[in-house]
Amino acid sequence: MPCALLSVSDKSGLPEFAAALRTLGWNLVSTGGTARALREANIACADVSEVTNFPEMLDGRVKTLHPAVHGGLLARRDLPEHMAAIAAHGIATIDLVCVNLYPFRKTARQPGVKSADVIEQIDIGGPSMLRSAAKNFSSVYAVVDPADYGRVLEALGATETNADTDDDLALRRELAGKVFEHTAAYDATIASWFAQQRDDLFPGRLIVPLERQQSLRYGENPGQLAAFYVEAPGAGLAALRQHGGKELSFNNLLDLEGAMLATGPFAGEICCAIVKHTTPCGLATGRTAVDAYRKALACDPASAFGSVIAFTVPVDLEAAEAVASLFVECVVAPAFTPEALATLGRKKNLRVLEGVPQGETDTLDFKRVRGGFLVQERPPVRLDDGDWTLVTKRRPTAQEHTDLLFAWRAAASVKSNAIVLARDGATIGIGAGQMSRVDAAFVSVHKARAAGHATAGAALGSDAFFPFRDGIDQAAEAGVTAIVQPGGSVKDAEVIAAADAHDIAMVFTGRRTFRH
Repeated sequence: MPCALLSVSDKSGLPEFAAALRTLGWNLVSTGGTARALREANIACADVSEVTNFPEMLDGRVKTLHPAVHGGLLARRDLPEHMAAIAAHGIATIDLVCVNLYPFRKTARQPGVKSADVIEQIDIGGPSMLRSAAKNFSSVYAVVDPADYGRVLEALGATETNADTDDDLALRRELAGKVFEHTAAYDATIASWFAQQRDDLFPGRLIVPLERQQSLRYGENPGQLAAFYVEAPGAGLAALRQHGGKELSFNNLLDLEGAMLATGPFAGEICCAIVKHTTPCGLATGRTAVDAYRKALACDPASAFGSVIAFTVPVDLEAAEAVASLFVECVVAPAFTPEALATLGRKKNLRVLEGVPQGETDTLDFKRVRGGFLVQERPPVRLDDGDWTLVTKRRPTAQEHTDLLFAWRAAASVKSNAIVLARDGATIGIGAGQMSRVDAAFVSVHKARAAGHATAGAALGSDAFFPFRDGIDQAAEAGVTAIVQPGGSVKDAEVIAAADAHDIAMVFTGRRTFRH
C-alpha cells in the first residue's frame, strides 16, 4: 500500500484530505498534533516513531530527521541499487508528504513576543521532508498548500484507474517547484527577523519573499506581460475589495499607490486626491467628501479625466453622484454607502475599491535599476511643522501658515521637481516632474490661471530648495505671499533676500521630499 506522511500546522481541510487518502487505500503516518487531530476525526494513522523506531525528543525538535523517513522519500524507484539499499535497512518508501510549516511570521509579529518563542517556530524537520520529497518528485507528491488537496486527490484517483500519467508527473513537478518557492520565502522571513534583531536595515543579502496576488492583462503597455505580487496575502493594495468594474490594470495599481501616498499625510481629515500618472492633479481637504472632491477637481478638471480618485472618509450618495459625472478609472475609499455603491455601479467600467490599504511601517522602498535594486526607507507619512524655521523678516499669518502646511504635505506626493500652489485647504496649481524648479513654478502658475484661479495671496510649497532666486521672483510676480521649502542651497541667502524684497514670508523645513 502507498504511504503518506502528514505533519501540518494549518489543519484546514486535513480530515477530509486524510479520509480520502484512506479511501484510496493509503497508509497514513503522522506526528504530534497532526496525529491527534486525525484520531479525533476517527482516521487511523501510525506515529512517525513507529517508522523510525526512535521516540520524538528535545521537545519535538527531533522527530522526522531520520534515515527511515528521508531514505523512504529520497530513494529513486527506478534505480535497483536504491531500492535494494533501503530494503537492506528495513526502510519502506514514502510516496506523499503533506507538510506546512510552523507559523514563524505570525508568531514573530505578535506584540511583545519573546525571542525564544519566535525561535521555536523555526521549522527544521518540515522543510527537510518537503525538500526531500520535492527533489524526488518523479516518485513522490510534495504537498505544501491545502489549496492543492483536491488536485492531488483527483490525480491519485486517476492513477488508480491507470489514466494517463503524463499529467500526474506534471502535477508532481509543479508541486515540487511550489515547495522550493515556499521554503525559500520561509527562510527569507527568518533571515529578515534576525536582521531586525540586530537593527540591520540593510543586511549583506536582502531577500524579499513575494507572493503573486494576481496576473494582469498587461503591463504599462499592451505587449508587456505583468503580474501583481504582495509581501503577504491581503497586504497593502491587496486589502482593497473591488465592487464591479473591469479587472485592475498595472497602471491602475500604480495610480492607486500614488493616491494612497497623496492622502496619507491627511489621515484623520476629510481629504480627496485626484491622481493621474501617479501624481496628483488635484488635492483638497473639505467639510464633507463631496466638498473635498469639488475643491480637488477645481485644481485641474481637464487632467482629472481618466483619473484615480481617493477619499480618506466614506463616500455617500452626494459624493458618488459628483464623481459619477466624470470619466474615472478607479474610486477608492474606506467605505461606501449602499446608495453610493448603486450609483457608482451604474458606471460599467468604473472600478470601485473599498478598504484601507495600510502598509507596514517597517517595510523598505524598492526602485528597479538595470542589474539590481535601489533600496531605501519609506518616507515619513506624517509631515508636520514642528521643525520649521522662519528665515524672512515677515512671519506668515495664521491663514498663510495653515496654507503652507497643506502645500508642504501636498508637495510630498508630487513628482519632482514639484511646486504646489495652495489656498484654503486645496491645491490650485501643480507643477510636477519638471527638469528645473523655475519651470515647475511656471507650470504651477500657468495651470492655476488656466483653471480660473487667482494666484494672488496663494501659498507655495516646494519639495526641495530653490537653487536661485528666479523661482522666488516668479512666485512674487504671480502674487504668492508665503513659501515653504526645505532650504539648504548654497544660495539660500540670495533666495531669502529675494523673499524679503517681495515681502514674502518664507519658512525652511530642513527636510527634502523628492519623489523621483
